[in-house]
Amino acid sequence: MSKSLFSLVRLLGLLPVAGLAIGMSALSANAQTSVYNPIPMPSTNEVTDTLSEKDIPTGVGGFSRDYVVSLKEGDQIVLDLASDQFDALVTLIGPDGATVGENDDGPDGTTNSLLFTRITRPGNYIVRVAPYAGQGLGGFTLKVTRLRPI
Repeated sequence: MSKSLFSLVRLLGLLPVAGLAIGMSALSANAQTSVYNPIPMPSTNEVTDTLSEKDIPTGVGGFSRDYVVSLKEGDQIVLDLASDQFDALVTLIGPDGATVGENDDGPDGTTNSLLFTRITRPGNYIVRVAPYAGQGLGGFTLKVTRLRPI
C-alpha cells in the first residue's frame, strides 16, 4: 500500500486487511491485533439489536452489522429482518464470501425483509443487516428459522 493511501486509510479510521479497508468499529477493541469478527447468532436464532455508526461502513454512506450462523447442507431457512426505524435489507453470504441471497422488501408490503433459501453447502454463513441504499440506523429484530418438512 502506498504511503499516501495508507495515510488516507488511517485518517478515515479504517484498517487495511488483505487489500480491503474495514471500519475499526467492526473490529475487536484492541486495534493492534484487530480482525473482522462477526457476532455469533444466539442459540435462540433471534436477536433484537441496534444498527449504529459504530458498525461496519457499507461504502454507500451507511452501516451494516454481521452475524454468523452455522448451516448444514439441505437446511431450508427463512431470514426475517424487521425494523420500524430503517428500510431493512438482509443478505446471506456463503462460506466462500459469495452472496447466496438478498431481500429488500418482504411480501407484506412493508420495508421489512424476508428471504427464503435452501443451503447447498455446509459451513458458517454471514447474515448481514443493513439499511436499503445505506440510509438509516436504529433498532431491528432478526430471526433465522430452519424449516422442517411436515
